[in-house]
Amino acid sequence: MSTAIALAEGNTLPASALADLRRAVAQLEDLSYAARLSQLVGKPVEALKNRLPGPVQGMVDGAVRRALSAAMEAALRSDPARTPLPVESSWFHRGMAAASGAAGGALGLPGTLVELPVSTTLLLRQIAAIAAENGEDLKRPEIAAECLKVFALGGRDPRDDAAESGYFAVRIALAEALKTVAGKGVAGLMLPGFLGTIAARFGGPVALKLSAQAAPIIGAAAGAAVNLAFLEHFRGVGQGHFTVRRLERTYGAEPVKLAYEAIQETRDARFNA
Repeated sequence: MSTAIALAEGNTLPASALADLRRAVAQLEDLSYAARLSQLVGKPVEALKNRLPGPVQGMVDGAVRRALSAAMEAALRSDPARTPLPVESSWFHRGMAAASGAAGGALGLPGTLVELPVSTTLLLRQIAAIAAENGEDLKRPEIAAECLKVFALGGRDPRDDAAESGYFAVRIALAEALKTVAGKGVAGLMLPGFLGTIAARFGGPVALKLSAQAAPIIGAAAGAAVNLAFLEHFRGVGQGHFTVRRLERTYGAEPVKLAYEAIQETRDARFNA
């Protein structure tokens, strides 16, 4: 066992915190949305991308920005942690995501483009609920920013250089983008600098989602399945991100980062063995 791993697992964090952190590492570093979707529809990523008509590919960035803006305005208007729901939160959002995906899938690409702001809003509300469960104050603009960051964290491409696409590397990049809107409140999050950074990374999974639902023949059932995969992916990323933030508040950022990297090092060693 390396010194870093011994320090992380033996001297810094208690066993319960390490267990939470191991789950967070798995949620943040494991299967990408592209891989999930490829497994679901039985097509490789490149084949999925080729299903999206050329003119639409150029529209993805604008569609993503509009979806994020609409989600920000709608999803955080009320506190998801206190809004009464007819069933448990995660099941409610799964049901709504399946319903909106079914509607989009039944109508093909036009229906999916109309459905995108709805599914994005559902995602953001689910992420906000997870943030609240981990002790975050949703009334603070910076926490709204952390909720939006999940879209970028969940849009990382595993083919990128690991040094540029790792969880902490992306967090640092997003923190730099957020400096441009500091002091402007929730409205500042809608400015091009920060929103553009989020949209650039979120656009990859969205393009794959649109590609998978582009043909009407996919049908309502498959459209619902694609949307559920979309929801589950970002829900897991949100749980991982806000678990890390909760542990950082309790034990300090540096010990948590050290433990995170040690756990990841161990996982990578096992994978490459």
